This record gives sequence, structure tokens and C-alpha cells, in this order.
Amino acid sequence: MTDTTTRPATDVEGVLASLTLEEKVAQLYGVWVGANADGGDVAPNQHELTGDIDMDALVPAGLGQVTRPFGTVPVDAALGALSLMRLQQRLLDEGAHGIPAMAHEECLAGFAAWGATAYPVPLSWGAAFAPELVERMARLIGEDMASVGIHQGLAPVLDVVRDARWGRVEETIGEDPYLIGTIGSAYVRGLESAGIVATLKHFVGYSASRTGRNLAPVSMGPRERADVMLPPFEMVLRDGKPRSVMNAYTDTDGIPSAGDASLLTELLRGEYGFEGTVVADYFAVAFLKLHHRVVGSFGDAAALALTSGIDVELPTVHAYGEPLLDAVRSGELAESVIDTALRRVLRQKADLGLLSGEWSPVPPVLAGRDLSDPEALRGTVDLDPPQNRAVARDLAEQAVVLLRNDGVLPLVAPARIAVVGPTADDFAAMLGCYSFPLHVGAHHPEVPVGIEIPTLLDAVRAEFPAATVEYALGTTIDGGETDGIAAAVALARESDVVILALGDRAGLFGRGTSGEGCDVESLVLPGSQAALLAALLAAGTPVVLTLLAGRPYFLGAATTDAAAIVQTFFPGEEGAGAIAGVLSGRVNPSGRLPVSVPASPGAQPSTYLASPLAQSTGVSSVKVGATYPFGHGLSYTAFEWSDAAVAEPAIGTDGTARLSITVRNTGDRDGAEVVQVYLNDPVASVVRPVQRLVGFRKVALAAGESVRLTLDVPADLASFPGATGERIVEPGELVFGFGRSSGDIPLSVGVTLDGPVRVVGFDRALHPVWSEQRPRG
Repeated sequence: MTDTTTRPATDVEGVLASLTLEEKVAQLYGVWVGANADGGDVAPNQHELTGDIDMDALVPAGLGQVTRPFGTVPVDAALGALSLMRLQQRLLDEGAHGIPAMAHEECLAGFAAWGATAYPVPLSWGAAFAPELVERMARLIGEDMASVGIHQGLAPVLDVVRDARWGRVEETIGEDPYLIGTIGSAYVRGLESAGIVATLKHFVGYSASRTGRNLAPVSMGPRERADVMLPPFEMVLRDGKPRSVMNAYTDTDGIPSAGDASLLTELLRGEYGFEGTVVADYFAVAFLKLHHRVVGSFGDAAALALTSGIDVELPTVHAYGEPLLDAVRSGELAESVIDTALRRVLRQKADLGLLSGEWSPVPPVLAGRDLSDPEALRGTVDLDPPQNRAVARDLAEQAVVLLRNDGVLPLVAPARIAVVGPTADDFAAMLGCYSFPLHVGAHHPEVPVGIEIPTLLDAVRAEFPAATVEYALGTTIDGGETDGIAAAVALARESDVVILALGDRAGLFGRGTSGEGCDVESLVLPGSQAALLAALLAAGTPVVLTLLAGRPYFLGAATTDAAAIVQTFFPGEEGAGAIAGVLSGRVNPSGRLPVSVPASPGAQPSTYLASPLAQSTGVSSVKVGATYPFGHGLSYTAFEWSDAAVAEPAIGTDGTARLSITVRNTGDRDGAEVVQVYLNDPVASVVRPVQRLVGFRKVALAAGESVRLTLDVPADLASFPGATGERIVEPGELVFGFGRSSGDIPLSVGVTLDGPVRVVGFDRALHPVWSEQRPRG
């Protein structure tokens, strides 16, 4: 065994040269293990695809990755850290050349571990339009992960919503590439600042599957891919500097992403210059044989994935084990291909300090502690401290979207409140499918949830202590029962106001109404919720429709008959208090829709990012569009916009337009406005969307306060993939609209681009530059 105490910290080539073929390959796969609940040795997670995993047989050759030691079964944080430490010590003592494994976890809405903070889901990040807050959240997530010995997080999701029927909408940041890229960059900066390797996923096109079905084929041309799907990845690669990327499961026009060298190598590494690792989505390498059927053996699957650019097979050893070794031994695959991937893996381990002889397997939470009595460690590590909950609360509050209000909100001293609906008295209504309590905890009902998650009913009672608050279920989320509707109507008629809580139950693969594998045929509310809604709207008592959901739904008559509509997207452990705060007026809502609320339950796919012929027309009987468009959201105060101006009406195709606008809070309370800037290109050489977001600014204004906003908009932001596929900036007329939403653009200015057509690339300008001027005094 190599003496690691004498090894230089970055001696990647020296390590590589010392490894046998078997030891090289061992660095290119993970093993799915669960930490021991008592702090003992980890236990491999057996899976039908891979058969039994024998750790004793694997450890001598070394191990590249450890998959979800905290996210497999409920385990106390301190004892889980001890169990992982034992595995790392074993790799140091018994593994080839003493190379530790990288440990990765899910972290989509918080560290997916028992007892860790459950933050709002990514769709709520988009609704908040607050990148700085998302960055703070991600840093806290990363610090918690690093404290127990985790190195890599499998987030964020940068997929662009194209069809809201897709189950994984809740995991996305929204339907606009610029919003996703901006918020995604903030998340990555936060995670990476804590030392955690962020992983962009899913590269690329996963969310554009036919009919919104999970893992279904994608029918998307190269221009749509370049114009809609790739920009978030381009933005985050440049602005966030992540160190890993995960492939998409899907095939696009018959080419699986996991076997697409033009995507994973030529584009990602060649054009974009990405130098980190590419990891396989779980079982994606095997799926090349099992589902895509582009190869006939697992050895061929491994060879195709490796040569295409996938460095690490996750979640556990399979195709990159014996099948890959056989392919190299038989001469079907050159060992140099292994070496290319291995260099990237070892370089990443070196960057994390894992190749240094000074590296210790003892994680920060166990440093300096007596480890001889594991039971004494139980309960000593808090992954949900007050500072985490404070950020979760702030983000949840900023993500609440007020869609409609006839003046009933905020509620003023109601005497009797009826709280009705299937998401009102269920803590799970606050959580997404990748939260630990639902993703893992649901399979262990005997284990406590591990964190405090008030229900909406709890929060309403706490928010309105002087009111009589009574509850009726009405119907379940998706059971279809109607026998409880009459009792709900009777309660409504005895009350001053009805808070009707509808929405989703997050789950996996059909065990929920939202989440991975929980796709739907239409955007009708699940079960008999629409019938409950109709009955309560007809009861005569003002109804405040409150949605806790993972996607937008068709809301029918509620858009005209409900007294108010409050939209949230799985707002996390502090979500109930955030909603109650909006209902009472303690919180002034400032969220904006990251996805459009459809005007029809079946006109999908449909988002605001659409060309003229994708709008409703007189030559089709199918009407598309939104009741509440992307970017919409109301406040309890009023904002006046005025004096939109452009400094120079004409600039070069390589120039910058300076735009400005004044925003004044004309109401009687403080609030925050989201100024959205949309680009309309009236005449272009290829078909363009009618509106496209190119910038936004969330500004907090005290009552009576005003601000002059100025933004410098590079002409590069008007670029698009032209007829030849090159990204170009064309001369011609542009219209920049200052919008309250994509459907409400009260002020606009025109700019003419003069000069030749310019070709731009990955290094083009991506953002406007904003500045503020506020009156003194």
C-alpha cells in the first residue's frame, strides 16, 4: 500500500500511474450504502438491477463514491457521521493506495437527511425572485452537509418547464431560462462556498419529454435546445462555477444523453470549457441497454457512456464494474479512455484534499470528541438550528404568490374561520418529493419526523388566537371522495371566511400527485378537489383559495368567484406560518409566478415563452394561454411605474442600451416590487417568442418611497440561434418592456440595433447591469 503521508496533495498523475486497471475502474463508480443507525459499519443498499453488493470484496480495490449514506434510512446525524467515518477509515487502511471515497447526497430542498431543515422546493425559489436569499440558503445546506462528511450535492435542477403535467415541475425553478439561470447560479455559489461540489442536472432536455411523461422521449430541435434548454446551464457554469454535471435520462431525436458525445464532450467540455466531472443519473448507464436499447450488453453500455463523457456511474457499481473491465481486457475499449475519466475524478478528489496525507476521515462534527461510546453522541448534532429555520421562513414568506384579492385579504379580526381541505391539516403538504420525510421517512412510519413542521391549520390557529377556527376535510387529495363535501359547506355557512386548502401530495413513481414519476394527463385539481371548490364557492361565504402544490392547476370559477387566491409551491417546514402571515397581513406578499397558471386544463404543453403561432389563434378551436401569467403576483400596497426611458435609441449590435424607470410605493405600507424586463424582437430571421425575460430586480420600498432603476442591457441579450445554428445578434428594432408580469407590460421603450450581424458564443454577456438611485432624506 502507498504511504499516503508522503504523497503530494495534488499528485494526480502519480496516483494514476500507481493504480492497476481494477483499481482505476473502482474510482469510477459509487456504492449505495446506508449509514448504520448505531454508528457501526455502513450497509450496502441492495437493488434488483445490481444484485448483492459485497463491501468486503470491493474495498481492497478502492471506491470512487459513496451514495447517500444519510439519505437511505433514518439515522441520527452524529451516528451517521460516525458510520461514514468508519468506512472512510477502512478505505484508508485497506483500500488501494488509501484513497477516500467522495460521499454525495441529495440536497434539492435541503440536505436530505433525518432531522435536517426542509426548505421550500425550487419552484418556490423561483417564486421568490430573490437570488441572494437562495444563495444564503444553499450555503447553510452546504455547511450542514460538509459538517458530517459529505462532499457532493446532487442539485440544482436546471430543467425548464415546458409541460406542467410533468411530475417533476416542483423540482424546477420555473418556465423561464433566465430566471432559472439566475436563481440556479445563486444556489450553486452558496453550495460551493461551503466546499460542497454542486451538480447541475439534468443535462439536457429532460423536462421537454413528450406529453410531460417522466423519462419519455424528447422531440426537440437543435434550435429549441440551444435557445431554451441550454442557457440555464451556460449561465450557471459561468456564474456559479459548479464542479459536476449529471446527464438527463431522456433521448432527444433518438440519441440518449448518456451516450451523446456531441453533448457531453464536444459541447460541455469543448465549447463550454467545463473541467469537472460528469456523473450518471442513477442507473442511466444501464438504461442505455435496458430502455434505450442502443447497445446489446452492459459492457457496451459502459464503453458508450465513458467514451461519450460520463466519468462516474451512479448510484452503485454495475456496468462500470466487471462489464467495463471485460471490455478493456478484451481490447474493445482502450485503457486510455479509463485514464481520461479517472484524471477528472482524481483531480476533483485532490481539490477536496482527499489525496493529501493530512486528510482525516473525522468529520467536523466529531472532531475532538470521544468516539468510544457511540450512544453518547446521539442527539448532539442539530441539522435544523434556528438560523436555518429563519432562512427557511424568510424564503417561504417571499415565495407566497397572491394571485387574486377582492379586498378580503388581509383578514381583519374574523370571529369564525372555517379551514377546509385536504392540505390543511397535513404537514406533508409543505414538502416536496425529495424532502427526507417524504422521500425516505415515508417508508419508516415508526420513526419520528425529526423536525417541527406545523400544518396550515396549526398556523391559522396561532395567527388568529381570538378567532374560533374549525376544520373540515371535505375530501382527500386524490381519493375522489365526495361524502364530506356537505359537512364542509355547512361549516362554511356558519363562518365569516373559508380558508380552502387544496393541492398536491408529493411522492415518487405514482405514490403522489406531484413528484418524480407522478405525471398527470390534465391540469384538473386531483381527486374531487374541484368539486369541493365548486361547492364552497356556491356556499355564500367568502373563500380564500390556498394552494399548496407542486405544479400550477386550472382553477376554473375560482379565478372570478373566489374572494382571494393564494398560491404556494411546497413551501417547506416554515411554510404554514408564511401563509398564515400573508392571510393576516403580517407578511406583505411579494412572490411572483415562476410558472403560468393555465386558462384550460388540457392545453399543454403551454408556457409564456411562446411564438406568435403558439398563442391562441382563430384557426384552431383549442385555446391556450394563462389566467395568471408568468411573473404575476399582487401586493397589499400599490406601486406606480413612470418615466421609462432609453438613453440612446440606437446602438450597435455590439453596444449596450441604457434603460431606466421610476418605481414608487404609493400605498400605506412597506412592500417589495419585482420589476421584470422583457424583450420583444418584432422581426427576426427565425421565429422568436413574443416575450422573453432578460432581467429582473426585486426592490423593497417603504410607503411613499421611490427609486430610479437604471439597467445597462448588452446587445448580446438579444442574441438567438440563427438559421445556421450559430448564435447571432441581428440588426433591427427591439422593444424592451417593463412588466409586472409577462402579460402585464405597462411601459416599454424601443431600441434600434445598427451594424453587421454578430456571431456570439459561450462568452457572450448574460445579464443587464442594474443600479439604483433613491431620493435622500
